[in-house]
Parts: sequence; structure tokens; C-alpha cells
Amino acid sequence: MTQTFEPTTGTDRYTRAAKLADVQAAGSLLVNLEKHTIALFYSDNQVYAIDNRCPHMGFPLHGSTCKDGIVTCPWHYARFDLASGGTFDSWADDVRAFPVEIRDGEVWVNLTPQVDSYVHQRQRLQDGLEQSISLVIAKSVIALLEDMGGDATESFQTGLEFGTRYNKEGWGAGLTIHTCMMNLLPYLDAEDRPLALYQGLSAVARESTNAPPHFVVHPLPNSTVDIKTLKGWLRQFIERRDSEAAERCLVSAIRMGADRKQIAEMLFAAATDHRYIDVGHTLDFINKALEALDALDWRGAEKVLASLISSLANASRMEESNSWRYPVDLVAILESAFEQLPTVLEEGRPRWGTWSGREELVPILLGEDAQAIADALLTALKAGCTQEQLAGVVSYTAALRVARFNTNNDFGDWNTAHHPFTFANAVHQGLRRVPSLELLRGVFDAAMSVYLNRFLNVPPARLPEPKQPVENPEELLQQLPELLNRQQQVNEAGQLVAQYLYGGGDSQKLLAMIGKLMLRENREFHVIQEVEAAFRQYSFLGQTPAGIHVLVAATRYLAAHSPTMRSQVQTYQIAHRLHKGDRLFEE
Repeated sequence: MTQTFEPTTGTDRYTRAAKLADVQAAGSLLVNLEKHTIALFYSDNQVYAIDNRCPHMGFPLHGSTCKDGIVTCPWHYARFDLASGGTFDSWADDVRAFPVEIRDGEVWVNLTPQVDSYVHQRQRLQDGLEQSISLVIAKSVIALLEDMGGDATESFQTGLEFGTRYNKEGWGAGLTIHTCMMNLLPYLDAEDRPLALYQGLSAVARESTNAPPHFVVHPLPNSTVDIKTLKGWLRQFIERRDSEAAERCLVSAIRMGADRKQIAEMLFAAATDHRYIDVGHTLDFINKALEALDALDWRGAEKVLASLISSLANASRMEESNSWRYPVDLVAILESAFEQLPTVLEEGRPRWGTWSGREELVPILLGEDAQAIADALLTALKAGCTQEQLAGVVSYTAALRVARFNTNNDFGDWNTAHHPFTFANAVHQGLRRVPSLELLRGVFDAAMSVYLNRFLNVPPARLPEPKQPVENPEELLQQLPELLNRQQQVNEAGQLVAQYLYGGGDSQKLLAMIGKLMLRENREFHVIQEVEAAFRQYSFLGQTPAGIHVLVAATRYLAAHSPTMRSQVQTYQIAHRLHKGDRLFEE
């Protein structure tokens, strides 16, 4: 029977563990006290007690080599100070140490926690980001989400602050993945949310590896210039690819109290002064940075937004590319259309809320006449189509390029079809945030990028059509994971999704399943972008044929990039089992 020593303080809780002579004779001894499996070590005439599981991957420490007050795990050779449990190898984490007292020839162990778990895990997350150690990130995320009752905000903010500081190239794929994952959390099953956050944070850490810090420039001193002027200066400096001067304008605007819409309008205007810059990534990055700040009520806006300037200033510009100039000069067509925008918008404003020309517009946008596409967009605006509506229609047509992608195309052309969709989605989200004449140009850019990809639908893959109601939709849905275990199941996966939804399946369960299947693959930037944009567009379109087509597109794209090695989810599963207390390597 285990005796419990009544402590002299209100916090210590000592429990009898073993006879001192037994520990001395054995050198190390394994004991079970309440829910703890503890390894006792005798070294230099002292008894030490540490958790038996190596914090790295759970290998038993009992029987490990002990010398000079240091115990070494025999599996990956992590080393620990017996007295404190502190590790000399940061990838391993500290092992829990238990205070020991010797009383009348017996060993007593204090089971009261000596370290604040929440504080420790916050530091471990920082360590994992700094050294890009995926297992450390996974373990800390799981523990922190549990401590915070499932609220991911603090962990998300930690990753955002780290990624915007340690990334000389500015906002990129890692921070975009991180924000996409945050946006996807509401759609996911509860068990998958820590996995999503872990993948986002790991992407940030990987992109920040060995990167020097970015030091945000100071605002203009005692400036009284107005926001409109700063906006004009920002655009001038971006035009000249002068990122430092542009950053100073942006930071000055923030310090002078520009509101969120004014800041967004400044950035979107600069991003659409040139055509489809960096094949849409730059504007998508701006939109994602704004969404990241929304999640944090715009805490840390200065550093986050400053991280956008480098890519904005240095992005490629499509008016400099042959495909946008020859054989059809798309830039000239667009510039002519942009001149008409103020008049067209003014004509259409009284008719807002009455436009119903979506079905007629889509085939034109998917057609082979660039001038007709630009004219159709102008006509829609004149007829009362709002900026947001127009952006939504173009986003849908961009998704159709993916939904109708012919698998006889080169594999790399999946991304050619993908980029206009995520760009169009970003423009759509931006116009919902702040309608503006400058950003409206992005709708036209997106439409032309869809036009340029028309060859990817020759011949078009057939869109799945409604069939008879499915007797048991959930059984059908359970076939999707196995389908994506095999390569070249693009059309089959798209058909299954359509059949499920047309057959009365629960869309929320489908979204959760698509998210789960995305997360089990190794992190791939474009796949995550595609799925997040599709979920966002589906949230507007709902259970309509258009909404179904968008999810078909995302599923086909995911299937085209599945399966992968899935090493990232294996790392996460190890972390999850360790957190649960599974004995991975103990008999």
C-alpha cells in the first residue's frame, strides 16, 4: 500500500516511492506512483527522479546511461540534467523532474508540478519556430490548444509575429498557408484543428529558416500629410520598385490613424496598378495578410503589413509578358475598359440589386474573344451588377477551369488553371472589404487570366450531373479517403463529390472530409490555397450547381496531388500519442 506523506506546505505532495537501498543496488529503478511512471537514478550519492518517457518521442529512460549527473536516452541520444530535467538538446524538450527527499532510508517523491505547463509550451512553440522542428511545434500546439479550450488565436498570433519578423523576402507561401489554416478551422472536425494549426506553423518555420529579421522602417517624423497623398506616394514608389520608401509611406499611414479600409485600399490600388502581378500571388498575399489581422483584431498591423511591401514592389508584371501582348494585346483591351469604368459604374449604381445576368455572362467569360469578355463585364456593371457580384461570377468561372481541366494536359498546368481562381477569390474578398475603382481592375485581370487558360479545357472534362438521390450519402462519402489513396483518381473523386451533394449529402460533413484529406497529405502550398478559396466561395454559393462545381474543382485538384509521402501527419500523430500518454515503446 502506498503511503502519502503529509507535506509541511500547502502545495507539496510527497509520496513514498522505494527503499533507498534498492535504488542504490540497482542504479536505476522504475516505479509507478498514481498516474506517473517514474525512473529513479542513483548518481554521486544522490537519488534523482524523472519521468520515464523521453520527451522527444517517448522512449523509456529507465536503464539509460547515467554519468556525471546526466542521463542519456539510448534511442536518439538526448541528454538531460537529472536534477532539473533540463535538456542539452533543444529538439528533445525538458523531461519532467520530481523533487526527492530521503526519509528513514526511503525515497519520497514530490508529485506536485514544478513548472507552469502553459508557460513552458509557449516557449517550446517559440523554440520550434526558431529551429524549425516540426515535432516540437506539433507537441506545443496540441498542449496549448487544450490549455486554451480550443482557441487557436494565441498560437496563430505567435506564428504570424515570427513569420513577419524573420523573413527578409516578406510575406510568402508560409504565412499564406498559416492564414489559410486559420480560416479553415471552423470547417474542420475538432480533432483535425490542431493538425491544421501545426501545418500552418510548420510552414512558417520552414520559410523562416536562417532568415534574418526584418526591421520595419520608422514613419515620417511629425508628418501632417494626408492619407490620400500617402496613398499616391506609395503607388509611385511601388511603380519604381522602391520598397523602402513605399514601406515608410505605409507605416506612416498606419501611425497617422488610417482606418482598416483606407489601408486595404492603398495596398489593393498599388497591387492592381499593373496587370496580374506575380500571377496573382501578390494580391492574394495582401488579402491573406488582411484576413490574418482580422483574426487578431488588427494587433501588430504595422509589422504584418510592412512584410507585404517587398513582394509588391518586386513582383513580375504581366504587361511585360508576351502572353498578355501577343497575339492579342490584352493590356490595351483592359486599359480601354478601365477608362470607361467611372462612367459605367455611375450608370449602373441606380440599378444595384436588380441584375440577373449571371447565366448569360458565364459562357462569354469562358469564351475565346477577349474583347467580348471585357465588353460583357462593362455591360454587366452598367446593368446594375455590383462590384462584388461581378467578382463572384469571375471567381466561379475561374473555378470552372479547374473543374473542367482535362487530365491529358501536362501536370504542371494544374497550377496554370489554379492561379486565376485563387487570384479571383482574393479580388472578390477584397471588394467585399472595400469596393474601389482601383481594385475593380483586378476583376478584369482575373477574367483575362481565365481567358488565357481556355486551352486547358480542350476538350473540357465533363461536369458531373445530378443523378437519382443517394440512398445512403454517408456511405458514399466514406469512399472518398480510399479513392484519394490512389493516384489518377481526379475524375472519380469529382464525380463522387457531386453525387454526394446532389444526392442530399450534408455539405458540412463533406467540407470536413475534404479538409481532413488535405491535411493528411504533405504540405503543398497550392493545394491549401485551392481548398481554402473553394470553401470560401462555397460559403457564398451554397448548395447550388455553382457551389457544387466549386467543390468539384477543389476535390479534383486535391486528387491530382494525392497521395504524398504523408510524413508530416506521421510526425503529428507521434506528438498526439505522446500528449495522450500512450506508451509508444514500452511493453
